[in-house]
Amino acid sequence: MPARLKPAAAVDVADALDRVRNGATAKGDLRLLAKHYLALLEQRAPGKSVEVRVPPYAAVQVIEGVRHTRGTPPAVIETDASTWIALATGETTWSEAVDQARVRASGERTDLSAYLPL
Repeated sequence: MPARLKPAAAVDVADALDRVRNGATAKGDLRLLAKHYLALLEQRAPGKSVEVRVPPYAAVQVIEGVRHTRGTPPAVIETDASTWIALATGETTWSEAVDQARVRASGERTDLSAYLPL
């Protein structure tokens, strides 16, 4: 079983966000931020009914409900790291990201607007 993601240190998050926002992204900034915000979502919305994927960095299962154990889960959300960071920080809303096709969501309980921003 994979280890749970852990939030990053506040100073590391602040530094990475600053670099990303200024267009000077250092190697690993997107990975650090994607994993950090997925870890926060996992804490805020515990459960196993929806899989949130931010390839190639990580995926978590969140939100209470029917749990799946094998294969592709019945509810999947997938987005790129930049969009995930924008959602998590409130730079964009869930409905904006979905309307702009920056998020792919299928299945029940795949609206994360109640949990965002983180």
